[in-house]
Amino acid sequence: MAELSPQAQAVLNGFRAVPTLMDGPSIAGALRAAADQVVPSNALYARSCCEFVGEQCRAQLLAIADELEAQ
Repeated sequence: MAELSPQAQAVLNGFRAVPTLMDGPSIAGALRAAADQVVPSNALYARSCCEFVGEQCRAQLLAIADELEAQ
């Protein structure tokens, strides 16, 4: 099996962080990890239009994760 990139490994680790696989909380963990890899929270600082879009994307991913965790 090929070695994963650090970004893909972080998402897989987020998915595996919750013991019960294939449920809302596990998928939420993967979404949170993906949001951290694509738009890290510490990368949002200059308030350009591109960063605004990134912030919105991150917020939407995290909102989906919140909803799945509440399931």
